[in-house]
Amino acid sequence: MDKYTQAFNSMGESGVGWVDAIFKICVYILVDLAEIIGISYEAINIWIFVIIQPLLIILFFVLWRREKKKNNIKY
Repeated sequence: MDKYTQAFNSMGESGVGWVDAIFKICVYILVDLAEIIGISYEAINIWIFVIIQPLLIILFFVLWRREKKKNNIKY
């Protein structure tokens, strides 16, 4: 089965045209990136959305708290 078709079949249609278009573009990018790196589409999804994104959220939260404490800003 074609890698793109397999990736598309893993997700249903949202019913919103522009959301589906962006999703399909992202799938093409992820499949190509996975092929370049030498891992599967599923593995690159896990790396990006389960490992990297949460780590970045935590990192930016910690940096924001440090900056807030340094400047003694109260919200």
